Amino acid sequence: MSLELAPTPQRPRLGVPDDWYVACESRALRASPLAVELLGHRLVLFRDARGVARALQDRCSHRNVPLSMGRVCEGQVECPYHGWRFDGDGRCTHVPGLLDDDRDAGARGRAVPSLHTRESAGYVWVYSTVGVEPTREPFALPLVDDPSYTTVNHVQDFEGSVHAVAENALDVPHTAFVHRGLFRSGGETRGIDVDVQRFADRVEAEYIGEPRPDGMIGRLLSPGGGVVRHWDRFFLPCIAQVEYRLGEDSHVVATTALTPIAEHKTRMFASVSFRMPIPGRLVTMLKPIGLRILDQDVRILARQMENIRAFGGPRYASTKLDVLGPSIEKLLRTAERGDRGAPAAEGDEPARRSLRIHV
Repeated sequence: MSLELAPTPQRPRLGVPDDWYVACESRALRASPLAVELLGHRLVLFRDARGVARALQDRCSHRNVPLSMGRVCEGQVECPYHGWRFDGDGRCTHVPGLLDDDRDAGARGRAVPSLHTRESAGYVWVYSTVGVEPTREPFALPLVDDPSYTTVNHVQDFEGSVHAVAENALDVPHTAFVHRGLFRSGGETRGIDVDVQRFADRVEAEYIGEPRPDGMIGRLLSPGGGVVRHWDRFFLPCIAQVEYRLGEDSHVVATTALTPIAEHKTRMFASVSFRMPIPGRLVTMLKPIGLRILDQDVRILARQMENIRAFGGPRYASTKLDVLGPSIEKLLRTAERGDRGAPAAEGDEPARRSLRIHV
């Protein structure tokens, strides 16, 4: 029987590039090890003696037992099977019963693969690839530390790829049907202009002259009606962001970090920051409405994924109403190939375009 640690498997191709992804909320990582899935790999997160979040492959090098079943001792994770301990860099620091003369022999073979971590904006971020030194920091979430804003977080799992979940989060037309009455009524439509800008690492759509949504959400946020300012954005590798300004005083920014858990499964870490001059009792009504909207999206994407599997794969027919979906797909495909920041290919869509749609 070989006692060598098997090579770390390459992560599955999930349609996303190597980069930083949210593994968990900071408040979820406490005194015990935490098992998480990230891009098809099982990881164990724990806090070292300084309280710094660390990430290792969730497999003891000795007999393959999940380290997440163990405990944290003096800032190191201890395997529940034979008590081997590993520090935040994956080094095996203790083998109970092993003589001092044998402690260093074979130490490299006892190591567990580790991944880089960062902690910011209430989240633990993990770089997706073992042995790669990150060249950039994780996405900086706006407004979460601004005392003039209230921030609410929520974690939600979806059946679907990062592309499917991001497009859904940034798609305007579906709100009149999937969220009828909550966001838009689905009645008479109005023409609005859309300005779309595509960059090497992101794409943004600004909706110009958009009236206040006539569903329940719009009536709560802006009882006086009027025109809103609205932007939808996608940032590589996994950030979908919606921003609304309603009048002079109301401002909402919903930023969602999308983490591929496995093939066709994505975890959304949503952070909604808002400032609005409405009574507190109305603010408390917004969260259950928001969760109902989210549940409707979860159900529609689950049925979409079910049908894609039944028919052997996706097939799309897009129109200009699909404002950001095709651009998101191109950004992800290019970045997954390692061409992040590459210039647009010949015949590709222009970097800036304007269109008119009815919603």
